[in-house]
Amino acid sequence: MRILIIEDEVEIAEGISAILESDGYQTTVVFDGKSGFYELMSGIYDLALVDILLPKKSGLDLLSEARQNRVATPVILLTALSQIEDKVSGLDCGADDYLTKPFDAEELLARIRARLRRKNYTLSRNTVFADIRLDQATQKLFGKDKSVKLAPKEYQLLECLVINHGQIIPRETLIAKIWGYDDESKYNQLDVYISFVRKKLRFVESRASIVAAKGVGFSLEDRE
Repeated sequence: MRILIIEDEVEIAEGISAILESDGYQTTVVFDGKSGFYELMSGIYDLALVDILLPKKSGLDLLSEARQNRVATPVILLTALSQIEDKVSGLDCGADDYLTKPFDAEELLARIRARLRRKNYTLSRNTVFADIRLDQATQKLFGKDKSVKLAPKEYQLLECLVINHGQIIPRETLIAKIWGYDDESKYNQLDVYISFVRKKLRFVESRASIVAAKGVGFSLEDRE
């Protein structure tokens, strides 16, 4: 699981990163709202922890803009602000939860687990596009009359395309999401898995089509 930490206080950010990595998560840390926004827009993270008071772009502004651009990554706001109206503003901007500083490490981990469980629950029932549906529990692709089992990386690839349908996803983003940033050896395998997924879309006789943007990436489109 990859978690994005957007926090301008270096000591706090590094402390959170250490806590999460000791619990088995992979983390990326950025220290300002503008950089955090572009990281969040990548769609490669399973969850983001976002401080409200950030330089260059506030946590509320980056979250609101990301939601307007259909980024569905779960977000937990981290804030020193404890007034009710601040929490309400955060939730209205699209936050999934919030934690008021200082917070206990165990509470942070518990909140993250709860959000990730809810994300998985939602995806397993609502990952749909055009005439296809993905079931996370069974790792199956369902068409109108047929279904087919997907390999784990096929599922991750198609899930990412479905969630971001109609948008061109850069090759680097897909590779980072499925294989991780540090695995450059897998770069050419993306085309292989794209081919596998296209065959399975044809098998279930779907009108959904993976379209290549030459030199950029791929998008999932409805042919009708």
